[in-house]
Amino acid sequence: MKKEVAALKFYFRNGETWTIKKEFIGDLWIKQISKSFGRIKGGELQEIFPCESLKIEVSPEADNVNTNDINLGGLELGMFERVTKHPDIEKMDILYKDGDHPKSDVIVEADCVYFPYNPSDVDGNDNAYQTGFVSAENHLYVVIDPNKKAEEIYPVS
Repeated sequence: MKKEVAALKFYFRNGETWTIKKEFIGDLWIKQISKSFGRIKGGELQEIFPCESLKIEVSPEADNVNTNDINLGGLELGMFERVTKHPDIEKMDILYKDGDHPKSDVIVEADCVYFPYNPSDVDGNDNAYQTGFVSAENHLYVVIDPNKKAEEIYPVS
């Protein structure tokens, strides 16, 4: 079976999710994914795939709620506004479909990637490393990086 990336599914600290189909993703860079082992919130020991940073451009067509996701904030604000007002993306699944059957949308595998996270508020929900903005062309730009902000990487128009 040949794997083909189908979508990215983002997980927020409050339990919400957002799935973006690959055709709505422009620029994408996931820096230095490594393999670690750890225990999260007292669970079982598991493989963990942290990365050093993420930068992504998302086209306006993705500013909606997927019915398979639970997005109370996304329903109220729209996903772009939700992401820029609440910087709490914690991790992401890279969703794969069977590339040998291109007409099928069935997800056959997923890799979970964790992002750098440094709480910036008392509750620990907002990530000091996450920045983002919506351009004049209604593209969403998000950067999760300890050293750079979205406005330093992408042109603000």
